[in-house]
Amino acid sequence: MKTGITLLSATRDALLLRQSYIKIWCSQSEKLPNMVNSFLEVTYITHYDRERNWGRHVSKTVNLIKLSVGTEDVAGLAAWQATRRAQSEDGYPQHVTRMWPKRESEILNGGSIYWVIKGVILARQEIVRLDEYNSADGIRRCAIVCDNPLIRVAATPRRAFQGWRYLTPEDAPIDLPAGREDEEPLPAELSAALAAIGVR
Repeated sequence: MKTGITLLSATRDALLLRQSYIKIWCSQSEKLPNMVNSFLEVTYITHYDRERNWGRHVSKTVNLIKLSVGTEDVAGLAAWQATRRAQSEDGYPQHVTRMWPKRESEILNGGSIYWVIKGVILARQEIVRLDEYNSADGIRRCAIVCDNPLIRVAATPRRAFQGWRYLTPEDAPIDLPAGREDEEPLPAELSAALAAIGVR
């Protein structure tokens, strides 16, 4: 029994090991219960998919965060996204960026783009897909295509930065609770001041 526990414990860290090393552990799993055998098999396949980039197994989600330049409030962002210029061919809001995110699979595993308006994160949108965008200058760019509704989130201060950044789920602000998502938003400057003292 002690051997089985040791093997199971070692296999929980198997994603950090080389593929050949996991094969050795799997070959020793015959003496363990079926449940452990299944765990070993799934762990091996998961590692194999990630290591070789085969399949679409994803275990993590990551978000993006972006400044909404020139926007005064959430309503202004919604108004801009309603224009044809800011939409994809099938009518979704999109933001075109020069850099293609390397963590695409994690973004498309339920990630959102969080919008910073005048120094405060105020809203997010679920990311539908990433499209290749060929501009008139011939440079290949990435179009971040989003779902239509802007979801209000707890006002959270954020310093200015260039381009977009990754945002982990742990660092992302929470959605406003039911009953508050449609309330009239405060001016961005006031939201920033309140958020700075912990009032959201």
